Amino acid sequence: MSALEGVRVLDMTHVQSGPSATQVLAWLGADVVKLEAPTGDVTRRQLRDVADADSLYFTMLNCNKRSITLNMKSDRGREIFTRLVADSDVLVENFGPGTVERLGFGWDRLREINPRLVYASIKGFGEGPYTHFKAYEVVAQAMGGSMSTTGFEDGPPTATGAQIGDSGTGIHTVAGILAALFQRERTGRGQRVSVAMQHAVLNLCRVKLRDQQRLAHGPLREYPNSSFGAEVPRSGNASGGGQPGWAVRCKPGGPNDYVYVIVQPQGWPPISRLIGRPELAEDPDWATPEARLSKLDKMFGMIEEWSLQHDKWAVLAALTEQGVPCGPVLSTRELIEDASLADNGMIVTVDHPQRGEFRTVGCPIKLSDSPVRVTRSPLLGEHNAEVYRDRLGLDADELAGLRADGVI
Repeated sequence: MSALEGVRVLDMTHVQSGPSATQVLAWLGADVVKLEAPTGDVTRRQLRDVADADSLYFTMLNCNKRSITLNMKSDRGREIFTRLVADSDVLVENFGPGTVERLGFGWDRLREINPRLVYASIKGFGEGPYTHFKAYEVVAQAMGGSMSTTGFEDGPPTATGAQIGDSGTGIHTVAGILAALFQRERTGRGQRVSVAMQHAVLNLCRVKLRDQQRLAHGPLREYPNSSFGAEVPRSGNASGGGQPGWAVRCKPGGPNDYVYVIVQPQGWPPISRLIGRPELAEDPDWATPEARLSKLDKMFGMIEEWSLQHDKWAVLAALTEQGVPCGPVLSTRELIEDASLADNGMIVTVDHPQRGEFRTVGCPIKLSDSPVRVTRSPLLGEHNAEVYRDRLGLDADELAGLRADGVI
């Protein structure tokens, strides 16, 4: 059986932060019913690459779900929604602040309908001066500490390609939902789970807050920066940890012909031999981590002189053979074509009735007793008949009436 088999999730999310959370729940076996307005999630039409087909934006965030439509602004729609809430274990939404309340379904009303309900709510910000700000992925990165610490010292604040504001918040939300479901087993009561995008990004930037406090005691010696002010600076590709690291260029010099290299204390002698400078392993100006700390730029410059003579796979092989932690910079094309990722179920091919086959990411959480099979995203309202029939007992005539009245 699947880990979350029998758990019913009412998914009122859209775009990315919420759908990324509910997709994980669906991967893990929950029955996730995506409730959409009759016009559908806006991302069904955004960034389309195939005319009149759901976009990859939508399909890659909504696998393993069912879809129903409901006009929540109609009296009949609100009555049906009330019945769905009463029949659900989890409700997830990421509307703007106050939207659910204006529909008449704030937390007090929801737990009155279903005291066992776990209500997960994703917002951009917590309570305070930012509460009503509109949040998007990079807004959350900007206000959560990521942008100010990403990029090079002489360049502007930079967004990361990893969707830490949206999908990062989604993973935090999954953790909260699972914790609330576990607690419900002991108390019999549901509860509200609240996650703010700014807070999730901040949690992922905690090492930079660590370094902000370390600055009170002097410069951050493991950073390659020439000077320090009152704030943690942008430090390029520095590792940010106790072991120095950097991305060194490789042959033939393309945009992703790099290998990221970590220089541990025990890694310096084999590296010095590989780069043709074995004497540096014993030279007191280079032999110890403390000696190298003040000239990390020169150290990685010497490594790069060697790496530029080889392609990144040869550099990877040579360093790995010596036990040096390293990894090639993999492009999106290399990742989507990586056989090992396919073998591990992380790049999967899914067949879609509108667009044909497409590739998407698989579930990164591996459970030994409940393997995940990724299935396609639902068409808009595809499961209206079976959900409303099986869960609410509506017959064919009632469904036809709802369609005619624009309720579904």
